[in-house]
Amino acid sequence: MKTPPIITVAIVEDDARICRSLAAMLGTASDIQCVAECGSAEEALKILPLLRPRVIFMDVHLPGMSGIECVRALAELEAKPQIVMLTSQDDSDAIFSSLSAGACGYLLKPIRTNQLVAAVRDVLTGGSPMTGQIARRVVEAFSRPSGTLSEPVSDILSAREREVLQFLSEGYLYKEISDKLDISYSSVRTYIERIYEKLHVHSRSQAVAKARKYSALEGTT
Repeated sequence: MKTPPIITVAIVEDDARICRSLAAMLGTASDIQCVAECGSAEEALKILPLLRPRVIFMDVHLPGMSGIECVRALAELEAKPQIVMLTSQDDSDAIFSSLSAGACGYLLKPIRTNQLVAAVRDVLTGGSPMTGQIARRVVEAFSRPSGTLSEPVSDILSAREREVLQFLSEGYLYKEISDKLDISYSSVRTYIERIYEKLHVHSRSQAVAKARKYSALEGTT
């Protein structure tokens, strides 16, 4: 039987204790290897382009350059890593600035081992891992009418698409949604693609732009 390839992961976190704890959590999965623990964005930008980890967990507030600036710089690499923010910052500006910069997920500390490991797998299969309350803000942004979207979301989406959207808003991963609805993983992805299309959102960057334009998100909790 062929051994599955090792998934390389890096952590950018200025708190050494938290960094060690996250690395230990990742080490519980036999196919995940933490290849770097960086204490600053500057250190990350020096070594991560050489190590080329597939997934990076990034804090927002770092000494010197911020995590958001670091994401923007890393997103320019030819071999683009999948970057998930892992932070205690839950304000809307940090969330949407991170996603706009190129992050594909946003998780809040503290985090459990199973959630961290699941996030690695989810992001590599096209998912956008988010803590429940963060996902709700993003979904609320999708649900607001735009200049080209005059009907309420409930009239535009099918019953099944609304179910999928609801689970997304509660922070469920794609695999968990497929289990909840008893449908295939690929069907979940298809429904999400349809949701994006119907809401006139065709990419993550467009979703963020729409969220910024129509958000009363600054005061949302």
